[in-house]
Amino acid sequence: MDPNEKKKALRMVTYGLYVATSQDAEGPAGGTINWLSQASFEPPLIMAGIKQDTRLYRAIEASRTFAVHIVGKSQKTLATSFFKGATLENGKLNGYAMRPGETGSPILTDAPGWFEVRITDSVRRGDHTIFVGEVVAAGTHGEGEPLTLREAGFNYAG
Repeated sequence: MDPNEKKKALRMVTYGLYVATSQDAEGPAGGTINWLSQASFEPPLIMAGIKQDTRLYRAIEASRTFAVHIVGKSQKTLATSFFKGATLENGKLNGYAMRPGETGSPILTDAPGWFEVRITDSVRRGDHTIFVGEVVAAGTHGEGEPLTLREAGFNYAG
């Protein structure tokens, strides 16, 4: 297989841009993700690929819960601020207001939409784990179109 052709083809897959958060005994964790999809209507399931060598991954593994935040078209800065994880300072996560969700995962109040997930299954392959979870809470904060990876000028495949 030609590695350049593989990379070119994989970068044609479309993705959204999201921020995932979780909470464990060490505190809150967060990161920007893009490998996410709804997997079932009933029960409402989503699947998300989370990189294994991250604080976010460790928090999800420990708590078995996480929240996903839809990043709005005008919120590229929100997405980029979570590229290298999350820091809690003055009650804010990477400078963004938050509140505790039903699962204990932090809910970012600036994101146009969010949902919380309880893990039901996981598949560990390669450098990511695919977590499958049931949506147990969801909400919106106003209106907003979602930002895609391509619109943000990023790519994540190879």
